Amino acid sequence: MPVSPRGPSPFHPRRRDMLAYIGASVAGLAYAPTVRAQTPQATISARMGENQRFDPAVVIDIARQLSKKPFAPSPNDLPDVFANLNQEQYAAIRYTQPPIWSTEARGISIEPLHRGFVFRDAVDLYLVEDGAIRRMAYNTSQYEFGRINLPNNIQDIGYSGFKLTAQAGSGRPFDFAVVQGGTFFRAIARGQNYGAIARALTLRPAEARGEEFPVFRAFWLERPAVGSSSITVHGVLDSESTTGAVRMTFRPGDMTIIDVETTLFPRVNLEHVGLGGLASTYLYGSNDLLNSDDIRPAVYESSGLQILNGSGEWLWRPLHNPETLQISAFVDSSPRGFGLLQRERSFEAFQDDDQRFERRPSVWIEPLGDWGQGSVQLLEIPTDAEINDNILAYWRPKAPMAAGSEVALAYRQYWGWNSPERPPLATVTATRSGRGSGGRRRRFTVDFSSDALGDNLPTDLRSVLTVGPGTFQNLKLLPYPERKTVRVAFELDPGNENACEMRLILESGGKPISETWLYRWTP
Repeated sequence: MPVSPRGPSPFHPRRRDMLAYIGASVAGLAYAPTVRAQTPQATISARMGENQRFDPAVVIDIARQLSKKPFAPSPNDLPDVFANLNQEQYAAIRYTQPPIWSTEARGISIEPLHRGFVFRDAVDLYLVEDGAIRRMAYNTSQYEFGRINLPNNIQDIGYSGFKLTAQAGSGRPFDFAVVQGGTFFRAIARGQNYGAIARALTLRPAEARGEEFPVFRAFWLERPAVGSSSITVHGVLDSESTTGAVRMTFRPGDMTIIDVETTLFPRVNLEHVGLGGLASTYLYGSNDLLNSDDIRPAVYESSGLQILNGSGEWLWRPLHNPETLQISAFVDSSPRGFGLLQRERSFEAFQDDDQRFERRPSVWIEPLGDWGQGSVQLLEIPTDAEINDNILAYWRPKAPMAAGSEVALAYRQYWGWNSPERPPLATVTATRSGRGSGGRRRRFTVDFSSDALGDNLPTDLRSVLTVGPGTFQNLKLLPYPERKTVRVAFELDPGNENACEMRLILESGGKPISETWLYRWTP
């Protein structure tokens, strides 16, 4: 896969997510063709289209109206010249116009993204300027197509999504967000490369009947005020099981913040819903080298799942590339935050001149309001290629969402070098695993680091390790005050078990002085 010197392009759909979504989209085309007058786009344009006045409440009402109608799959209307593009051909398509609003000192500009390759579904883009709505019409004259030979009869085929660029503030302009494909979007802070992917909605992941992939039908992008540092985008999403209205406010910078407000209108009872979903890649690291014949010591976009649960406990779960699908549920009530974090920021850890994994963003989800009972779910999917997003994390409410109900929720996303909230405790800086002393035994070392673990190390410091099922032996506490680090070493004996849950914490004075390290060992 060709990559730029800055790492992979945000438009390259190199993920399991996108391939699965396209498979679902193509399968949907087996339905009978939908008459244009009955399409969701027709309903949307009639309620809040060209030359009408914008009203955020109408976006919600459109989603409510669509939920009372049968789901209509996206039409198979993409010309073959674009539908049959390979990835390299699609990447060669270039928008040649000045980004929208870039000449108006608005602070943020927009670039519409072309349809093609796996981005086949059209999404209507509307600009909101002084309260009035203007539809963004497509024309081939807006783009350069490289070596693609276009027929002369290409009509208005719409777009696949949009890219946002920060134009104002200190430093040079930088692209900070891309919304494209399904209900996927991603963002970065200044100086970073694109990595993890967010989902506006996750439905039935890893279920035997198959995952359901919602799509965005339309967006209304509000023109920022002059010199603004934020932009608000409204969208309508749709799937066989539910519809929804989404309002996203993007604030780019040294940490890019996105406020997401969602109102769902289930068509059926929703028993497996994922909120605040995040997908990422973990191929191998120091805890699972996989006998990799690779010059790079590690390959991953995110190093672990961080959770601040409703009880105020900080949990750290290093990611793992298992041999079989692993699903973990961290049961909680009123969670205070969770996210997929990239804690490794040194080039030496990856030695990758193209991908620059140390520049990938950490993403933190902060619920706004009480999310009640449920669990943070972590899916770890086996993979032998870094092109797959094999990690998925999301909040799953305990209570199903009833058909015909209206469910509103909100959260704040932080994309940056660190999460906005960090444990006031020692944190895990390394997890390593390797062959043990014999049989199926495995050796582990876990490094905890903080200023409190320097020269004035607590005299009563101890490590508390629990394993179940299975046992452990040779537990050691190894201080390295010059590095403000304490290493815990032990050997796991799983016996005949094929999965062992481990929990480790440092204590002093009977109280935790570290975050809680959690790990599931599997063969």
